[in-house]
Amino acid sequence: MSVGPLSGIKVVEFAGIGPGPFCCMLLADLGADVLRVDRLGAADLGVGLDPRKDVAGRGRRSVAIDLKKPEGVALAVDLMAKADIVVEGFRPGVMERLGLGPEVALARNPKLVYGRMTGWGQHGTLAHAAGHDINYIALTGALHAIGRPGDKPVPPLNLVGDFGGGALYLAFGMLAAVIEARTSGKGQVVDAAMTDGAASLMTMFYGMKGIGMWRDERGVNLLDTGAPWYDTFECADGKFVALGAIEGKFYAEFLAKTGLADEPDLPKQYETRRWPELRERIAARFRQKTRDEWCAILEGSDACFAPVLSLDEAPKHPHNVARGTFIEVDGIVQPAPAPRFSRTPGAVRSNPAGIGERGAAALKDWGFDDAAVAGMASAGLIKAEA
Repeated sequence: MSVGPLSGIKVVEFAGIGPGPFCCMLLADLGADVLRVDRLGAADLGVGLDPRKDVAGRGRRSVAIDLKKPEGVALAVDLMAKADIVVEGFRPGVMERLGLGPEVALARNPKLVYGRMTGWGQHGTLAHAAGHDINYIALTGALHAIGRPGDKPVPPLNLVGDFGGGALYLAFGMLAAVIEARTSGKGQVVDAAMTDGAASLMTMFYGMKGIGMWRDERGVNLLDTGAPWYDTFECADGKFVALGAIEGKFYAEFLAKTGLADEPDLPKQYETRRWPELRERIAARFRQKTRDEWCAILEGSDACFAPVLSLDEAPKHPHNVARGTFIEVDGIVQPAPAPRFSRTPGAVRSNPAGIGERGAAALKDWGFDDAAVAGMASAGLIKAEA
């Protein structure tokens, strides 16, 4: 039975870390047949993480190939010839040195979409330098904008560079290229740089700065906790709540439900010179009750309020439970496939594969006969499954 809107799409993923695997998880969640190519003899994902425990590896199979042998390289090229999409996340030039670059792949499969995931991109003055999410978002202005006034920038986990600017833009770009290839008959290379994606995510803020609505300082603007009604606040029990009452009518509801509307001489919402005073008045009010008490008063209203939940708490919240936002696979709680589809829903079809796990079956599904697969294993070209 077909599962997900990408059912029928074949993807070859060359094993890596971070945004490449996450991108392939998204494709697999939505029904693509993703086959991960691991190096024969590799023990983990390069960061000491057992691939069978890596949630981002869910929904696909692995074939472990000896890429030091010409026959192994030829097998990898054969797989790319059968695929709609290839995903690799190495530094520029690595795949070419292996004999697996886009020129080789597209010569065999002219409709192939060849996705390349890097931090700095395939060209540019930093293209060959090492880096991580924090470096990529630093170069785009995103990191500079996040933090409290007068304090140092705060890295927003690795959501902006690796996953937002990297994996999501790679998935978006590759699927756009697949659609175009169905019309033109021609594939292409998708150069997804995390710097480009992170910069794109900052579009609204560059626009606001351009018209004088955003100051190039941390913690002094509308959406960076500069405004006292767009921030987090501590409650009586030491837990936190988040407030985002930007619009006047929502702010008025917040004031009414918290009793602040009755406070004498309360600063007006956009009376910026009195924002420090307003912030302290709001903070003092939140400190009067526990987080759960404030949830009983504000949650579900138009006050633009939410409790700040931990990773343990979030899956248990009634809204997330009602939507099935989190699922449990092999005892590990994890986010469910997203977004939702009315007719062809995505699904987690399998737990993460170990290196070479389920590879023989995958090769047979991809068109290699039993004898060929057995011959590859006996020759040490692929990992023989127990």
